[in-house]
Amino acid sequence: MNLLFDLSEVSVGKHWFWEIGGYEAHGQVLIMSWVVFAIIAGLAFAGNRDLKETPEGVQNFTELITEFIRDLAKTQIGEHDYKSWVPFIGTIFLFIFVSDWSGALLPLKLIEIPGEGAELAAPTNDINTTVALALLTSISYFYAGLNKKGLGYFKRYVSPAVFLLPINVLEDFSKPLSLSFRLFGNILADELVVGVLVALVPLIIPIPVMLLGVFTSAIQALVFATLAGAYIGEAVEDHH
Repeated sequence: MNLLFDLSEVSVGKHWFWEIGGYEAHGQVLIMSWVVFAIIAGLAFAGNRDLKETPEGVQNFTELITEFIRDLAKTQIGEHDYKSWVPFIGTIFLFIFVSDWSGALLPLKLIEIPGEGAELAAPTNDINTTVALALLTSISYFYAGLNKKGLGYFKRYVSPAVFLLPINVLEDFSKPLSLSFRLFGNILADELVVGVLVALVPLIIPIPVMLLGVFTSAIQALVFATLAGAYIGEAVEDHH
C-alpha cells in the first residue's frame, strides 16, 4: 500500500491541492475531468434527445462512434462475450480521447488558476488518472475471467507448464504499469512541447506540432481501449 501512496504523489508541474477525506487531490485535474464528463454527457444528450429512424446531424455522429466502439469490443473480446463490455470499453475510449484532445488542442499549461499558480492540464497528463484507468482495466479482466470460468481462471497461470507461473504473474503486474506509463508519458510530452513552443513562438510554428498531438492523442485512446479489450478477451477465451 505504501508503494501505491508513493506512486500517487508523483506530479509534474504546479498543482492546486484539495483536501478530501484527509488526502490531497490535484484540484485542477478534477476540474478538467468534470469538463471532460460534461462534454461527453452534452454530446450524448444532443445526439439522443430527438432520435430519428434515419439518423442525421449529431445523432449520426454519436451512432458512428457507438458502432466503432461496438466493432472494437467485438474484435478484441469475441462475438459471444463482447456485448456486456461495450459500455466499459466505450467509457474508457471516450474519456481518454476527449481528455487527450483537451490537452492537444489547447495550450492548457499556459492557463493558470488565479491566485493558485497551478497549471491546467488534460486529466490524462496526471499519473494518478492513468494509473486509475489501468487498475480499472486490470480489475475488469480479472472479473471477466472469474465470472466466466470461476476459480478455473487461475489455471492460466500454470498453462502450458507450471514453471511459467512466475512469468505469468509478472505479466499481470506489468500490464497496468505499461498501460498507465505509456499514456501518461505520451500526453505529458505532447503538452510540454506545445506549451514551450506557444510560449516561445506563439504564431504558426506550434500549429503542426498541435496537429501531430491531435493525431497521437487519438491513437493513444485507441491503443488503451484496444489493449483493454484484448486483455478482457484473453481472460474469457476458452482454451482447449
